[in-house]
Amino acid sequence: MARSDRSLNKTERLFALVLLLQNRPNLSSRDLAEHFGVSRRTIFRDLRTLGESGVPLTYAEDGGYEILEGYQLPPLMLSAREAATLLVGTAFTTLQPDASLRADADAVAMKIRSVLPEPVREYIEQLQERTVLAPFNETQDRGGAADEEQGLWFELSEAIARQRKVKMTYYVASRDEETVREVDPLGLVYYSDHWNLIGYDHLRDDIRNFRLDQIRKLRTRFDRFEPPAGFDLKEHLRERGTSPDNQRITVRFRDRAWRWARRQVPADVEQELPDGEWTRVTFEFENLSYVAKWLLRYGTDAEAVEPAALRAEVAEQARAVAEIYGAVPA
Repeated sequence: MARSDRSLNKTERLFALVLLLQNRPNLSSRDLAEHFGVSRRTIFRDLRTLGESGVPLTYAEDGGYEILEGYQLPPLMLSAREAATLLVGTAFTTLQPDASLRADADAVAMKIRSVLPEPVREYIEQLQERTVLAPFNETQDRGGAADEEQGLWFELSEAIARQRKVKMTYYVASRDEETVREVDPLGLVYYSDHWNLIGYDHLRDDIRNFRLDQIRKLRTRFDRFEPPAGFDLKEHLRERGTSPDNQRITVRFRDRAWRWARRQVPADVEQELPDGEWTRVTFEFENLSYVAKWLLRYGTDAEAVEPAALRAEVAEQARAVAEIYGAVPA
């Protein structure tokens, strides 16, 4: 839990303390001291100041401080859509390698949640439980959602939170045709450059993945649905793989480079094995072009092993770089 907030002045720390106790009640003085990187004596002084200023602090029966339910700082005038957009934005920021950015994003998200009206907060919590962002660590070359996806994310997020069926016209690229589907939306997942809807497809009688940029029309229906018994989005993704287009990738790094590269692998590493002066790494990812660009950053200290398509992509991109400098052999 520890995080150094010694740079905060007293006013900022008092405000942060209120927000923290509203979001994580029952924290002890030791927990609070560790979180803010100050002494317990400082925390006791801060708590006394808050109490004297009218903040209804209490000590829970099972230990730890909390603020009586109903106390609110002046509320932000945010709609459910605005709050959802802000919290997804902070969630993306928490995927960055810069620790200060992650800490700032957590603080912003905490402030937003703490001042939302209870119905909006419950809506946001339901939505966050059903939204998964792929665990990228890179900030460059990630791309963004396609234009076709704009506007669909929020409509689907509302349908998910309110358990409303949707009817959509979906383009199937493999058959170059459009089909009409009735779907129970269960969750949203962000992959390398696009959003996917995870939902129960009544046409196929199964839980399927739908790319948002392939949805041509969408309408939310009034009738509700019940999710499959025991359904858990994260567990579903683990069982079926994080992306329907994933490929198994093996690369290797010289040990001196792997110390840095391991913090920037764009997926969960499945296997890490010593290979002489190299380390062989295996993971799954869908965008070979992205992986190729990432590997080229390490020059001759990294090599794509498989699949063959990745080796070819790295070679092609390397030739393109060499061509810029006029170094392509005849």
